Order: sequence, then structure tokens, then C-alpha cells
Amino acid sequence: MTTQSDNSFKHQSVLLAEVVASLAVTNGQRFIDGTLGAAGHASALLTELPLCHLIGIDRDPRAIQAARQRLAPFAERAHCVQGRYSDMATIAAELGWGSIDGVLLDIGVSSPQIDDPQRGFSFRFAGPLDMRMNPDDPVSAATILNEYSEAELADIFYHYGEERMARRVARAVVARRADQPWERTEDFAELLERIIGRAHQHGLPPATRCFQALRIAVNHELDELRDGLQAALSLLRPGGRLAVISFHSLEDRIVKHFMRHEAATCICPPGMPICACNKKATLALITKKPITAAAAELAENPRAASAKLRVAEKITEAAVASSTFA
Repeated sequence: MTTQSDNSFKHQSVLLAEVVASLAVTNGQRFIDGTLGAAGHASALLTELPLCHLIGIDRDPRAIQAARQRLAPFAERAHCVQGRYSDMATIAAELGWGSIDGVLLDIGVSSPQIDDPQRGFSFRFAGPLDMRMNPDDPVSAATILNEYSEAELADIFYHYGEERMARRVARAVVARRADQPWERTEDFAELLERIIGRAHQHGLPPATRCFQALRIAVNHELDELRDGLQAALSLLRPGGRLAVISFHSLEDRIVKHFMRHEAATCICPPGMPICACNKKATLALITKKPITAAAAELAENPRAASAKLRVAEKITEAAVASSTFA
């Protein structure tokens, strides 16, 4: 296992041009980047729209520090706030902002977090079982492995990792901790290799799904996403846009369902002769299918391969009848 990595917080933003094009079309003046990271998307948007102001939110204090340095040339127009993007409405209100012209969410873990062994996100590096996006949060990956019940662990591995051998893994985790507490990524990866082993020889490395599941559980990522989407919708002005980048099916499924539900004008059960739900659309779908990285970007940044960008626009009730879906 690798034991060293670059400690600088550098991150190559995915679908950069596509995000800027999707949001800049509004010609807006107030934007929120709910997953600021190293501020690649934020910097590009502030450059493209010289009159716009931006709130950047991130849970990771190291990300906020790096973003402030990168956005120093835009200091009068950029506000970097450590926090959860699900709290964006509160954060915006504290800064005196009302409605917003655009919101970006780039979901999941960043490259600097993955590549730092001391953060414990990756099975590729030897390090502590941590996985907290905010190091001050009380629950780490080790906490979950050492304290959660076998049933709770199985649910995490199955629902958040879609791991078919979730029960076997959970049983082995509990059996091992009776003799020795869980502390290191390499020990957990070794267990997964032994249990799952060649079952995934033609697909993902054996540890992939359970490490993903632990990370999601530690950071409450799917609940954060659901709450963040609702918060973004409540803040957007009519004509404002929501752009969301996801990296795996669990995230994309939530985003797709949310946007399609908010764009629907009827949610009555099939077969109803007359609509009785009185559902009003609040979004228009700008992307029916997600935007993915072009070949040139993939050649430069292979990690963009799983990225999917979905975009929707807030609409008024009067605009529902005339809205068109791209």
C-alpha cells in the first residue's frame, strides 16, 4: 500500500466548461457553490461573470483554506463559509442574500481527500479509518465499524454500497472487533479482499463498495443531498438554475428523481381519468439526459469518467404551460 501523498489541496474540477455554460446563461449576480472544494468551478464562474457574487460552502476546513487563497483576486465578490450545503438558506440569510441566480453541487469526495492517507477515505493507502469530511464531526469510520450492530453494518454496506455480500462482511467486522478494534484502512481492505475476493475480479476492486458505503454513512451524504436539493429549490429565483454533478448511481438516482418530480405537472397514479393531484411544476429540465465528460477531458482527468451533470431551471407557475425540456 502507498503511504505517502501530496498534502496540498489541489483538485481538478470536472465538467468545468459545461458547468459555467449552464449557469452563466442566466447572467445572474448571485450564486452558491455548495461544494466549494479547491474553488475550481467558483473561480471560473467569477471570471466568466465579472459582476457576480458567490457564496462557497464546504465542510472541510482545509478546502475552505485552499479556496480562500485561490479566490483572493475575487475577495470582494466571494464569501467562503465552512458548513453544510444543506444549510445554504441559513448561510445566505446571514449574509443578507435573498433569492439566488444559480446553485452548483458537485457531490461526493474530492481528490485531495481521497489521496491523503491521513483522511482514511481510500483503500489504496494505509491510514486511519477516518473518512470525515469535517474532522470535527464526532463519528468516524472506525466509530461505525467498532460500535454499530451487525444489522446496522449490513444495512450500510448493502444500501450505501450495494454490496451483495453485506451480511458476510458485517458478520466478519463484528467478529474481528471482539479481539481487536478497527483502526486502519489496510486492515479493513484486507478483510474485504479475503471475504469478497475474486467475486469482483472482472469489476471493481473488492474494497470499493464497502469503503464507499462507510464514507456515505460517516458524512450522511445522501440525506445531505436530499436536504440540499430542497434548500437550493427554495432559494432559486424564477429563471435561476440548479446544476448537480454526481459520481455514482445512488447520488444520480436521487438527483434525477428530484428534478423529474419537481418538473412534473401530474403525479397521479397511472390510469386516473382526471388529474386530481393539482401538482404544479417548479423546475424545467434543461438536461433530459446527463452531460458527461468529453474524450479530451477524460484523457486529461480519468476521474471524470463517472461524472454526470444534470441541470434544471426554476420556473414560475405562469411559465409551466410554455416550458420546454431540452
